[in-house]
Amino acid sequence: MVQSMLKSERSKEILQQLLRDGEVTVSELAKHFKTGPTTVRRALTDLERAGLLRRTHGGAIQVEPMFYEPFRYLPSFVGHEQFHAAEKRRIGLAAAEIVKDGETIALGAGSTTTQVGRSLRHRKGITVVTNALNIAMELSHRTNLKIIVTGGSMSGDSFALTGSPGIAAVGDRFYDKAFIGAAGIHPDHGLTTNCPDESPVHQAMIRQSRQRIVVADHSKIGNVGKALIARITDLDLIITDESASQKLSEFSAEVLRV
Repeated sequence: MVQSMLKSERSKEILQQLLRDGEVTVSELAKHFKTGPTTVRRALTDLERAGLLRRTHGGAIQVEPMFYEPFRYLPSFVGHEQFHAAEKRRIGLAAAEIVKDGETIALGAGSTTTQVGRSLRHRKGITVVTNALNIAMELSHRTNLKIIVTGGSMSGDSFALTGSPGIAAVGDRFYDKAFIGAAGIHPDHGLTTNCPDESPVHQAMIRQSRQRIVVADHSKIGNVGKALIARITDLDLIITDESASQKLSEFSAEVLRV
């Protein structure tokens, strides 16, 4: 029993480090856990078999799902994925840490909310409702999570489902937490997006949730997008990174910098 618990905690720490840094090495993990390389390699192999990472020579990297391949050389997709990638990984981890086993959460579409979803992979008993096809696909093989897709029409290359079917599906439930990304977050002009079609679905998620959380890297602070998602007074928590230099005290919502 003790050995099994130690193994589980070790796997959790490996995944957290991988999500935070994008890669791990056998030598660093062996030093961290004060164990031999063989034990670490065995743990990485088990996690690879579970589909949670991909082994490399001397370590492991994050899994890159095959369904992203058609978008790999699309400039807009690559830009969203790689822009402030390290900050988004840290934000995703911090967001996932406040989700409790057994909760029902809403995840809006976006590159930062995708990192939140990835950070939930090793959790249990969570119901995820999302309008993002990529998030649903990445989590679909996790038998300890329940994934519900809203439905609707596909919006551009963001993997977002929009329209009245999605709004209706979101409105059928209540959520413990909603995690929403944005193109901009401004103390006066609120939470905004550059994809107006996505705004109504994300607004519905916010209306139906007990705790409304924004996940946005520092480049979004102070920006104003094309369409309003929510006023700052409608939000409970903003999770951003340490480089956020704007006077965050201007925001009425609580701010967590990671």
